[in-house]
Amino acid sequence: MKKTITLEVNGVPETADVEVGTTLLRFLRDGLDLTGAKEGCNEGECGSCMVLLDGRPVNSCLVLAVEADGRSVTTIEGLGKDDVLHPLQKAFLSHAAIQCGFCTPGMIVSAAALLREKPDPSEDDVRKALAGNLCRCTGYRQIVDAVHAAATEMRAAASVDDEAGSGRLAAPEEVTA
Repeated sequence: MKKTITLEVNGVPETADVEVGTTLLRFLRDGLDLTGAKEGCNEGECGSCMVLLDGRPVNSCLVLAVEADGRSVTTIEGLGKDDVLHPLQKAFLSHAAIQCGFCTPGMIVSAAALLREKPDPSEDDVRKALAGNLCRCTGYRQIVDAVHAAATEMRAAASVDDEAGSGRLAAPEEVTA
């Protein structure tokens, strides 16, 4: 049985007919060719399929595409803008927080949600936010360091933006430099 869904994916309106049992992960990967979210455990344990659903991190392997109808989805592909990496993406590269890269999209998406809520997180905050994301290669020290470096960059950019007169702090996906 199919259902027509309409949702926003990375800021772009999408309408599609999907089988009611199709997961959000399968819809993103197979239907929209957004392959950043990875298929790992298919049980919501590894975090490699993490996306933001209305700004909150979710395991897309556990969410049906029809549940995303009328909602907003952000994938790793939607964090950067105009071929400019998000500060988290840059920090993961510069802090060697990537080895095989399989867990990286989920880690970055989870960290982006954290930094939206807590622009200056403690190490404990970072570790708790990433608790649903497993890494078998890198170890977590580099990942935590990368999140803190990105947070520092984003706060500095938000401060410059605030000084320019906007009167608000930029959301993580709005910071591109």
